[in-house]
Amino acid sequence: MARIKGAINTKKRRNKTLKLAKGYWGAKSKHFKMAKQAVMKSGNYAYIGRKQKKRDFRALWITRISAQCKVCGINYSRFMNGLKKSGIELNRKMLSELAINDKEAFAKLVETAKAALGL
Repeated sequence: MARIKGAINTKKRRNKTLKLAKGYWGAKSKHFKMAKQAVMKSGNYAYIGRKQKKRDFRALWITRISAQCKVCGINYSRFMNGLKKSGIELNRKMLSELAINDKEAFAKLVETAKAALGL
């Protein structure tokens, strides 16, 4: 029986890693050992970044809603509590879009929230 070597698979694996490391500075894009470490590290950063992106956007939405609530004379927490009590289930992303693009509709939501709280 013929002897089977793994050179083809090894080369494929190395080229795949080097392709992922393309554009990295210095030897990180040329040498397999350094490229492998850099690709693993960048993968970790990408994983963490996907979680942070969700956090950052939620914080942005809350800031936008809060700013518009202050204009309408109510604070953010009371506004959200009023919406919950009145049975309005809009997520923060849509509320922030309303706060930016449709201030009249947002003002109506604020009035609804105030009425639900008895303010």
